[in-house]
Amino acid sequence: MADDAGQDKRKQHRARQSGVKADKKKEKTKKDSNQKEPELTARQRNPKAFAINSAQRAERNFRRKEDLTAKKQHIPVVDQTPDEPPPVLIAVVGPPKVGKTTLIKDLIKSFTRTNVTDIKGPITIVTSKKRRITLLECNNDINSMIDVAKCADLVLLLCDASYGFEMEIFEFLNICQVHGMPKIMGVLTHLDMIKNPKQLRKRKKELKHRFWTEVYDGAKLFYLSGLLHGEYLRNEIKNLGRFISVMKFRPLQWRGAHSYLLVDRVEDVTNTDTVRRNPKCDREVVLYGYVRGVPLKQEHMVHIAGLGDARIDELSVIPDPCPLPGTEKKRSLLEKERLLYAPMSGVGGIVYDKDAVYIELQGSHSHKEKTAEATEQEALVSKLIDKKATMDEQMEEQEFRLFSDGAPIKSKDFKGSDDEAPDQDDDSGMDAASSDEENADEFAANDWRGENSDDDDDDDQEQEQDSEDESSGDEEYQSLAETTAKNSDDSDGEEQEDEEARILASNMSWKTNLAQKAQDAFLQRHSESRNLMRLVYGCYNQSERRQEENQEKANDSDEELGGLFRVAAKKQSDLQKDKDIRDKEERCFFEYQGDTSRDWLSETNKELIKNCFVTGKWKASEDAENLLKLDDMSDADSEAYGDFEDLETGEQHSGKPKEAGEEEQAAAPDTNKRKMTRVEEENLTKTELMAKKLKLKAKFDAEYDNHGEKGAEEDGGRITGDHSFYEDLKAEAQKQSELNKSEFAHLDNELRIQIEGYRAGLYVRLGFKTLPAEFVENFDASYPVLVGALNMTEENVGYVNCKVKKHRWYKKILKTGDPLIVSMGWRRFQTVAIYAKVEDNLRHRYLKYTPNHVTCSMTFWGPITPQNTGFLALQTVRQDQEEMKRLGFRIAATGCVTELDKSSQIMKKLKLVGHPFKIYKNTAFIKDMFHSSLEVAKFEGAKIKTVSGIRGQIKKAHHTPEGSYRATFEDKILLSDIVFCRTWVHVEVPRFYAPITTLLLPAEQKTQWQGMKTLGQLKRERALQNEAQPDSMYTEIVRKPKIFRPLVIPKALQRALPYKDKPKLGPENPREALERVAVVNSPHEQKVSKMMKMIETNYKDKRNRDRNETKQRMKKFRAQKRADEASKMQHQKQLRKKVSRAISKMRGKKNN
Repeated sequence: MADDAGQDKRKQHRARQSGVKADKKKEKTKKDSNQKEPELTARQRNPKAFAINSAQRAERNFRRKEDLTAKKQHIPVVDQTPDEPPPVLIAVVGPPKVGKTTLIKDLIKSFTRTNVTDIKGPITIVTSKKRRITLLECNNDINSMIDVAKCADLVLLLCDASYGFEMEIFEFLNICQVHGMPKIMGVLTHLDMIKNPKQLRKRKKELKHRFWTEVYDGAKLFYLSGLLHGEYLRNEIKNLGRFISVMKFRPLQWRGAHSYLLVDRVEDVTNTDTVRRNPKCDREVVLYGYVRGVPLKQEHMVHIAGLGDARIDELSVIPDPCPLPGTEKKRSLLEKERLLYAPMSGVGGIVYDKDAVYIELQGSHSHKEKTAEATEQEALVSKLIDKKATMDEQMEEQEFRLFSDGAPIKSKDFKGSDDEAPDQDDDSGMDAASSDEENADEFAANDWRGENSDDDDDDDQEQEQDSEDESSGDEEYQSLAETTAKNSDDSDGEEQEDEEARILASNMSWKTNLAQKAQDAFLQRHSESRNLMRLVYGCYNQSERRQEENQEKANDSDEELGGLFRVAAKKQSDLQKDKDIRDKEERCFFEYQGDTSRDWLSETNKELIKNCFVTGKWKASEDAENLLKLDDMSDADSEAYGDFEDLETGEQHSGKPKEAGEEEQAAAPDTNKRKMTRVEEENLTKTELMAKKLKLKAKFDAEYDNHGEKGAEEDGGRITGDHSFYEDLKAEAQKQSELNKSEFAHLDNELRIQIEGYRAGLYVRLGFKTLPAEFVENFDASYPVLVGALNMTEENVGYVNCKVKKHRWYKKILKTGDPLIVSMGWRRFQTVAIYAKVEDNLRHRYLKYTPNHVTCSMTFWGPITPQNTGFLALQTVRQDQEEMKRLGFRIAATGCVTELDKSSQIMKKLKLVGHPFKIYKNTAFIKDMFHSSLEVAKFEGAKIKTVSGIRGQIKKAHHTPEGSYRATFEDKILLSDIVFCRTWVHVEVPRFYAPITTLLLPAEQKTQWQGMKTLGQLKRERALQNEAQPDSMYTEIVRKPKIFRPLVIPKALQRALPYKDKPKLGPENPREALERVAVVNSPHEQKVSKMMKMIETNYKDKRNRDRNETKQRMKKFRAQKRADEASKMQHQKQLRKKVSRAISKMRGKKNN
């Protein structure tokens, strides 16, 4: 029973759903809902129950809520994404052997259910109804990492969890921070290598927090637990794919101002014969890719990363090889809509070009056995291709021998009799062509129609008349050709007669139909109003182009003769028609209708041009009559204030004073009333101006109060912050993006491209004519080809001033004058940098080395790049293991562009040293500072200073020695003083700029690009040592002791001094040396002296013997003392052993 009671307590109460009790409860709830308003919340019905208990706690909660809201807010950016955006570029980055290729294969299989065996280059797939992605694998090469960081939208950063984060990951993160941080997601692999679950959890936590430190707190980190049959688990890949599909991207500054594309297909379209003759000739290459960023224009110069700058020779749009599915509503993609486009990997059977579509045939077509005839044909074609000369040259070199011992006859040396005297019956094509040319030249020489003959022919061809007098231009041409042919056959006398007859006939023919010709000329002059849009942009109407193409196709059969040649006259007429189409006439005011002109007095013709004037109806919303009526109504409602004069009639009008009722009515808000003009506002009286201000103040108060009430109603009475400013910014950005999208939406696609450019999302074809042959020969699909457009200023080269800081992980310091590899914008190049420090007076002071942990100024010669553009610097890009071990972290420095200038202003401190050779009180003559009087004249008035700190100034040059000068000082200097003159000298920045051309190197050398070497590298390689400079060596300083002169007190001063201060010990006459006095002892004194020496010697000997005995006695005593202490310690040790043994026996007895 107790257990049952315990179970009843734990069981939750379940409300009744049926029965008498439940019915009563439902009726009561229904009555309450009828009495009270159902939309009121509990806080609104009973506000006292939700009253604030603690104002401090409420303020703290409100502040925390606002802080969280502010953290989520970002500055709104105008969305420039087109309606059909380019595929999202996803780069898979990581060290070798972490599973990059396996991850890409699994993602492709998850999205498209297709197995791709070879991963090379970008792979584009359709993932959903509105999104495509391009997967790109990044090599373990610093050049590839830099290029990928500049163009990737999302980076999957792979890391081996069993090993940890490697140096390549930190380098790539630093590159991303400099060039614009894309979205980064970490992926941990090889988790199955850690068998202990506790150790695995700890490892995940450590890597997660380290990843958050490098990216940002809360960055997404995926865990791929392991491999199953060589693939990652399907659920984990599916979750990763879902995150990729819903990822949102924020526009980056550099990419938002430049257009770029990642090349996914490369073709060499150079003439094969040219390549066969010269394999190293410049190639004509076509690149394909999706435009990204801003619209791309052909006149822009582009930079191909790893190759250099290039000019676009051809730019066109081709059909999208991987289009988005249709707009019909469906939950998921159909099987045929799961497209995959990877031309570099050999996947995707359809390849689009500008004028063709290539379909890869598989199956029986590719495995068909070759017959003997096909093999023979292939051999014949290969022989023709291997020939170095053309067929004509080979025919000219053919030899023929009539006799065995005769000289060979070459075909180019043989001339037949037909060449010397051509026969009249020869029907060869070459002779016919030459005769036609001769006739044409003869006709051109004898043409009587002058320069306007073509125009006359055109006019005559347009006129179709049956009378014989009005002959067409073709008939005149024919008759004139017959005349010239006859002249060529007749004699000279007949030629002269025919010439006179022809000239007479031509002189009479111009008089026919003068009135008709004048009318036609008048109508033609008035019909030549050109369409400016067509002249600028060409034929922009798509329907017209289709009609022209259809007409050309229909006329192809008529134009061809035998399938090889075309009729020349027909071609000329087609060219003339094409010209007429391009220069199409605007027929708003005029339409040519043969002989009659249009009557503009008729009502039908008036209706045609009625809406071309201001008073017409341009659009449905812009009818002139309605607008004029509205204007009249607004004028009728408004009163005129003050006196005014009608300028047309000269009549004077006086303004009517307003009544009180009218003032009240005017003060009321009337939105339909027009705004007052500036003149009317100036004529307002003080009372009217005050009324206007009060009206605006009341409107502001009403809006402010209503806003507060509205906010309180929306949030149910809670205290909320004011977020209207942020909402207004978002609305403004949204409005601007909608305006940008709708500006060109109504235009035809071709016209839109001509005006706007090739917008983002289009698949384009870029043609380059002069690319190096090594680009095609050494092309490797595993290295990305990034094409970035350059703005107008970025095509120039000049001095670039940057703010730079040495990376704290880089082991070495950077030296001025050493070559440095810089990645800035789209470019990677090597240059020579000069470092400087900006002082308080804005002088750039030259630095020999970069300071630690502090930014400095860096100036180099390179491409002009906009300000605030980030860049990074490296000293080497070689993938050398020894060098990488020595350097560790390869990113040497980071910074941004601060200033662009045509010159550099770096100054270096220079100290000029001189020595005085004559001193006159405060004036001294200095030598060894200058070499000539001219140099001294240039530095007159300069400040100088001695080592002891005495300041001076250069005055005038001195004649001897050459280069010496006179200077004045603030105090007397010594001959031993050294004089300095501090000057500043301008430092020239070397003009060295070398783009990194890794794409031109062979596959095995792409990671070994070597540019200019530093001086230290050259010395190490050649085992050279610096020559020691004597000025820089440390020498021992030998200072002579200073001998001071003795103190001499004048005698007058000695007499004036008191007795105690007078010198007493010194001799009276110190200059006279005292003579030494010889002392001779008496015999008794000699005996006493000898006795004293003997006693002293005996005493010293006794004292030495006593000391030695004391030492021996002390030594013996110390040895005895040490022996006693050792025996004592031994006795104590034995005693402790006995006591310990007894205690252990006692404890053993107790335990038993």
